[in-house]
Amino acid sequence: MLQSIVHYSLHFLAIGAIAYWYDKEQWKRNWLILVLTMLVDLDHVFATPLFDPNRCGIGYHPLHSEIAILGYILGVLLIKNKLFKLIFIGLLFHMITDSIDCIWMFSDCNDCYLRSEIYKTVQFFRK
Repeated sequence: MLQSIVHYSLHFLAIGAIAYWYDKEQWKRNWLILVLTMLVDLDHVFATPLFDPNRCGIGYHPLHSEIAILGYILGVLLIKNKLFKLIFIGLLFHMITDSIDCIWMFSDCNDCYLRSEIYKTVQFFRK
C-alpha cells in the first residue's frame, strides 16, 4: 500500500514541484505537460499479461527500455527548446519513478529481480 502511495505521489505530486521549479510563472501548464508524459505508459498495452504486479516495467516495455531511457537523457541534455526539454524531463522522471518502484519490489521479491529485464542487462554487461 505504501509503495503505491509513494509511486503515484511521485507521478502526480512531485511533478508539481518540477513544474514550479522549471518555470514559476507557468507551473500549472507545465504540470499538465508533465502529467501528459505519463502517456508513455500506453506501451503497457503490448504486455502479456497486461498487468503483473511482480513485473518491473523498466527494460520490459518498449518506451521503458534502456534505449528509450538513453534517448530521454539525451533529450534533457541536448534539447534547447523549453517545451521539448520539459517533455524529456517528464519522461526521464517517469523512468526514475518506475525504477524506484522496481527497487522497492525487488527488496520484497528476489525472484522478481531474477526474472527482470534489468537483471538480464546487468548479466549481459558482466560477461
